[in-house]
Amino acid sequence: MNPLEERINSPISSAELERRWRAVRAAMAEHHIDVLLMQSNNDFMGGYVKYFTDIPATNGYPVTVVFPADDRMSVVGQGPFNSVTQFAAEGDLLRRGVARFMATPSYAAAHYTAGYDAELAQKALEKYAHGTIGLLGTAAMSFALVDTLKKGKLSSATFVDVSEMVDLIKCVKSEEEISFMRRVAHMQDSAMQAVFAGIKPGMRDLEVAAIAEQVGHSFGSEQGLFLCASSPLGVPPVFANRHQQNRIIHEGDQFTLLIENNGVGGFYCELGRTCVLGQASAEMLDEYAFVIEAQNFTASLLRPGASCSDIWHEYNQYMREHGRPEEKRLHCHGQGYDMVERPLVRFDETMKIAQNMVLSAHPTYTTARTFSWSCDNFLVGEQDASERLHAFPQKIFEL
Repeated sequence: MNPLEERINSPISSAELERRWRAVRAAMAEHHIDVLLMQSNNDFMGGYVKYFTDIPATNGYPVTVVFPADDRMSVVGQGPFNSVTQFAAEGDLLRRGVARFMATPSYAAAHYTAGYDAELAQKALEKYAHGTIGLLGTAAMSFALVDTLKKGKLSSATFVDVSEMVDLIKCVKSEEEISFMRRVAHMQDSAMQAVFAGIKPGMRDLEVAAIAEQVGHSFGSEQGLFLCASSPLGVPPVFANRHQQNRIIHEGDQFTLLIENNGVGGFYCELGRTCVLGQASAEMLDEYAFVIEAQNFTASLLRPGASCSDIWHEYNQYMREHGRPEEKRLHCHGQGYDMVERPLVRFDETMKIAQNMVLSAHPTYTTARTFSWSCDNFLVGEQDASERLHAFPQKIFEL
């Protein structure tokens, strides 16, 4: 086996990458876009970089990708000054579809390095000085990148946000992508099972969440979010991040956990459940039963062509009719290379639901004595059937 191949964690196939590139280039031709520019510095919400290159941005280090309509990519990333690696036409296993990798040691904490990445991106874009440059994910780009380009040699170029154009392609999953996401859901089922088997009085919330993280790593997970909280019955255990996971769990407590890590291929799903180290209250069981009804109601609305805004309003009407709080944040959203991906099932989303999207549904609300929720991923089917990808039982676990 190629030594490089041994080191790569579950690469996507070259055929799948080529499918993506063809689809995007066809859209670029339709919209008269000469080249795409994207940048990210993390693998939580850095999906564009991963989608085009199959290599994630990590650790807060920026990765900038230039994707021409008629040529191979250029990538700017972390490395020594004045380092440029040219790749043969056939490329290599790691940087498929890339013509050159240009390195610079820039850091967000060192303000004077802010323009270093932009200077190299400018070199990759110089042939488009009078062309149309499509920007992807402007919320994830540094101000320095676009500001430097617009004030420099690309001042005569036209910059257009084309995130919508690519999102319509990226958010609909191929057969290969769906197969990876099924494996991620299975990984999370296994992680939750290990957590409920291992949780004991005397452990801190953080220690319990670490069980899920370790199981994920054993399945090939690279990154993730593990929100959790414990509390006595009657006190809502609103989950939080690691900084607030110091509480010691006692006999009779409840514990709630969201496992939101990526798995093989770098895809995200999310699974959320609650357990009790004793017996759940009748109110907890009643509210959880309603949460599953609300989740099933949402899943029934995830049909090809459905409006996310309509689903949002129908869901909130359902909650009102049943005397529960309306959703004011986000109870259902897409997932893939981004932990939260479009479409957002919300009043401000313009994208419609499409077959082969994968969405997470997590109806959540707090009462005076309960934190009521459940979280699973669903695959949108051809007509009315949305398939739940997680097999983990939908119940409050009494341990």
